[in-house]
Amino acid sequence: MAKKKETTVEQRLRALYDIQIIDSRIDEIRNVRGELPIEVSDLEDEVSGLQLRLEKLEHSLADIDTSISDKKNLIEEAKVLIKKYATQQENVRNNREFDSLTKEVEFQELEIELAEKHIREFKAQVVQKKSVIDKTIAHNTEREAHLKHKKSELEAILNETKKEEEALEAKVVEFKGKLEDRLVKAYERIRTNAKNGLAVVAIERGASGGSYFTIPPQVQMEIAARKKLITDEHSGRILVDAELAEEQTVKMNKMIAKL
Repeated sequence: MAKKKETTVEQRLRALYDIQIIDSRIDEIRNVRGELPIEVSDLEDEVSGLQLRLEKLEHSLADIDTSISDKKNLIEEAKVLIKKYATQQENVRNNREFDSLTKEVEFQELEIELAEKHIREFKAQVVQKKSVIDKTIAHNTEREAHLKHKKSELEAILNETKKEEEALEAKVVEFKGKLEDRLVKAYERIRTNAKNGLAVVAIERGASGGSYFTIPPQVQMEIAARKKLITDEHSGRILVDAELAEEQTVKMNKMIAKL
């Protein structure tokens, strides 16, 4: 493995600030996407759930239709039996046989009444389920349209930024490869713990960028001398002077514009 070239503290500071600028630009790109990928995933799950519900409702409707058909068949069979028993009553030999056939007729009539009652209930269920199906289809159509819009929106953003993001990520790897591993790890640790992802900040009006804590003049002079790496005692961020920050910002913005 080739030994990394020795660098001065100032070169390290410039390299770290360059990496910070690139990382901040990557953050901006990802912030533009925001919650869109999660939103698209959630919508896909919702649409999938609605479609599964529709399938279950359709199956349930088919089962009810089968039940109605079964009850209608039962009614027809009962009518045939009633006709049969009525014919038999004409040829009975005694009252006991007549009464027995009468009870069979009454039983079949009750079976018909019960079957007709069930058919009415089933038909009411059909009306109710069809209403639910219509509402579910309408909701699913609306969600699918919303998903299509969000996917299109996400795709447009990805197409617009993917090339730049990949180029920037490659630059970060390239720039980090020129620094000592311990320095890169320190930068990454500070960046991970920072709310806005800033691990390297410039001095602004006597304070570290984004902070209200004033940095003593002596420390500001040491930072401007660029002889050692100095961190903010409050935030832990690596500090650079405003002039170095301005120079690197101009340089890096030109590089990013060419990507």
